[in-house]
Amino acid sequence: MTTRDELVVALAGRYATGSRADRGRMLDEFAALTGHHRKHAMRLLRAGISNRQSGPRRERRVYNQATREALIVVWEASDRICGKRLRPLVPILVSAMERHGHLQLAPEVLTGLLTMSAATMDRALQEARGATGGRPRRRSPPSAAIRRSVAVRTFSDWDDPPPGFMEADLVAHSGPTAKGSYVQTLTLTDIATGWTECAPVLVREQKLLTAVLSEMRKGLPFALLGFDTDNDSVFMNETVRNYCMEAGVEFTRSRPYRKNDQAWVEQKNGAVVRHTVGYRRYEGLEAAAALADLYRSLRLFVNFFQPSFKLAEKSRDGAKVTKRYFPPATPHQRLISDLRTTAATLDRVAVVYATLDPVQLLSAIRSGQQRLVEIADRPVSGERLAPTAPTLDAFLLGLRTAWQGGEVRPTSKLKEKAKRGRRRPDPLVVVTARLYGWFEAEPWRTARELLERLQDEQPETYGAGLLRTLQRRLKDWRRDKAHELVFGAMPTGDEPAPARLQSVT
Repeated sequence: MTTRDELVVALAGRYATGSRADRGRMLDEFAALTGHHRKHAMRLLRAGISNRQSGPRRERRVYNQATREALIVVWEASDRICGKRLRPLVPILVSAMERHGHLQLAPEVLTGLLTMSAATMDRALQEARGATGGRPRRRSPPSAAIRRSVAVRTFSDWDDPPPGFMEADLVAHSGPTAKGSYVQTLTLTDIATGWTECAPVLVREQKLLTAVLSEMRKGLPFALLGFDTDNDSVFMNETVRNYCMEAGVEFTRSRPYRKNDQAWVEQKNGAVVRHTVGYRRYEGLEAAAALADLYRSLRLFVNFFQPSFKLAEKSRDGAKVTKRYFPPATPHQRLISDLRTTAATLDRVAVVYATLDPVQLLSAIRSGQQRLVEIADRPVSGERLAPTAPTLDAFLLGLRTAWQGGEVRPTSKLKEKAKRGRRRPDPLVVVTARLYGWFEAEPWRTARELLERLQDEQPETYGAGLLRTLQRRLKDWRRDKAHELVFGAMPTGDEPAPARLQSVT
């Protein structure tokens, strides 16, 4: 400390009169020599003289090493519990250990243990916990402070809001695995009318999400008044919170692990997004663009031509729950019948509704679904598949007979998996004909007996690990032989066993 103070005094004059470049070099050297932070070094050199008295610090430890060692013994005897639980246990545990002759403490050590606080115990045990590989204390995630600043809204707190209060959620299109980057769908559902908007989000990034939300707001027939989300970190951050504050949108969230708090949008995740898009994996710009094209037609078809139920009230009598619903209606019908809808909104949706053709919208949806399937099921080589979507005339003519083909949504049809062939060479390919001859002569022989006979002839070539392979082969031969004995012919489409000897797996 004394050397550092002397260095400050020696450099202060040169630092005050030096140029900008000289001061920078002096700061670099001073910070490297003393270990001070650069900002702190600047303050010291500007002041010129340190006001602090140099010298060794006074010993501030209250508890000596014997007290700390006794604490470790008691902590181990308590099964390594935390300081807050250990503090009230110390008198009980020390008394019991002394009573049974496990511990004998000096009076000053015992006094130190009994007066030590829980925080001091944790500090004294920090080194011991680190040596034992204890789990570090879990820190709060960065979004915890944001969550505390966002109000919680449950399912029962809505109380018939006007159009514009919407729930939001993300639907992941990751397919069977969540590894890597994949496209997600941002879904918005209005509480009053059920109006639903969907848009693809290429990656989970908060600024991209606010940009997508801004574009979705342009297509809404009403102003966005409320934005209710779950506790996902892509929503619980300063970017989204500040965006809502600047736009005058009320930002609320659901309770953690309570999906029913967002029942409105969760229902649309299944009835709209999954019903239309399916469960394939979509990744990359091409898939995001195809999803955007699909959602442009889907939003009009769902909001203007898809009636849905809306819960009116729910009552509970013991274990019985009774629900009453309003008559089915489209979001467009609920919007124009709501007395709180403005005249400008009514005019806007009337103009849009007059230009819509439901059959053309449905045809565009089917084409978009087919395009998504082609992108998701494309071979790894990147080869493009020929488009198979029908024209509008062909689609219209096929509406009468479409039901005969079963499922018509391309995204709901499962991808056909190629049959997996043999991945390793057949270990019995050389002696298969010989084994079949032994089987023909003595069909009652087991696979183990045939393998032992083969091992007697070639002991070092065929090991005991081939038993299961031979059992499967013998099972096929017996099945063919039983079919031949009962019906007098081989199964349709199957070759006789001798002709299949070289291809049996």
